[in-house]
Amino acid sequence: MVNVPKERRTYCAGKCKKHALHKVTQYKAGKASNFAQGKRRYDSKQMGFGGQTKPIFHKKAKTTRKVVLRLECKKCKTKKHLCLKRTKHFELGAKAAASGHQY
Repeated sequence: MVNVPKERRTYCAGKCKKHALHKVTQYKAGKASNFAQGKRRYDSKQMGFGGQTKPIFHKKAKTTRKVVLRLECKKCKTKKHLCLKRTKHFELGAKAAASGHQY
């Protein structure tokens, strides 16, 4: 389980050129465009008779995902990505439970 704070002080390669406070969010890929060259080619190939023309991947082996953080500078709003290692569980700014007995 990986727990990352919602803010972190790290180097800003934008206008700041020094360490600054960054807002941390998890990167999520955007909606795929219907007009990208690969999608147009695929749709064109699929048209008409002949069934499925390209392989559909079924043999999924990985159980974890690589986590990518999106860091946004609070001063100059420059954004950058930071890749973390593979993990099953990822939390952003969750409170760490105190160890030991709770009264």
